[in-house]
Amino acid sequence: MKALTVKEFLDSKGESLELELLTAGADLNREITAASISSPGLVIAGYTDRFGPGRLQVLGETEISYMRSLPAQELRRVSSALLSLAIPALIVTKAQDVPEVLLDIARERGMPIIRTRLRTGEFYRRVHPFLEARFAPTTTMHGSLADVYGVGLLFVGRSGIGKSECVLDLIERGHRLVADDLVYISRRGNDVLIGRGHELQRHHMEIRGIGIIDIPTLFGIRAIRQQKRVEVVVQLEDWNDRTYYDRTGLETEEIEILGVNVPKVTIPLNPGKNITVISEVVAMNHLLKYSGVHSAVRFNQRLKEAMRPVRDYLEEDYE
Repeated sequence: MKALTVKEFLDSKGESLELELLTAGADLNREITAASISSPGLVIAGYTDRFGPGRLQVLGETEISYMRSLPAQELRRVSSALLSLAIPALIVTKAQDVPEVLLDIARERGMPIIRTRLRTGEFYRRVHPFLEARFAPTTTMHGSLADVYGVGLLFVGRSGIGKSECVLDLIERGHRLVADDLVYISRRGNDVLIGRGHELQRHHMEIRGIGIIDIPTLFGIRAIRQQKRVEVVVQLEDWNDRTYYDRTGLETEEIEILGVNVPKVTIPLNPGKNITVISEVVAMNHLLKYSGVHSAVRFNQRLKEAMRPVRDYLEEDYE
């Protein structure tokens, strides 16, 4: 993942976070390399052994009040020690006045000091999702991602097997396209995978024999969405008589993406198979399982209960 520069941070979030650069001429090419943000309270108190570099450091009301309470010589020493660390930028919250000595040392060293009108807690709340998304683990997959009944289905398979055509048929039936051909997937938190399309290619599809088509222009804005959680991977493959395919649904297949296990359904293709309706059933069946209803397990349980009298009879037949 490419590091985020302070300039990119200001350009992206300057308006929404009400950011104001206090140190003109500072080095805005400093790199933010961590999604977490910290308060340098322990650093100001003199403990720097476990300082995490590359993070934005936030000076709230407590830190600024403490610094203002220090004698002038001690304040200069603390400010110099703070600004000597690997900090991309200092953020001062609640529109507080920054000690002049801190600003002077920051200007000498090219350190960006940024002020916001937001309270400290509100600043943390707003900036965390942005940094988490920016530094989330990311990968790309060849496939097509669609929102089917609110379930993110990622269609994968060999080139030319019909992934795009299947999604196009789903769009015609009222479902929505997220990305086609190249799907960017990022992990949010521990187990959430979010898929989206490329900025330039987004919401265009390649249909062999027709070419590139613009989905929102053809079908309207209702036919697309910007991103969607990847919840089921649908593997399309050519029918093979020698391959075993699950016929009961009792066996659960999974695929690992960015360390997250995602349910996988393999659908063999042969002439006449209505892959679109099957895809809708995959989505609805996933919703049913999510609500606690597993049709295959229920059916299997009913069979066991129906066979219990016969089993009991055979166990008691001592002749």
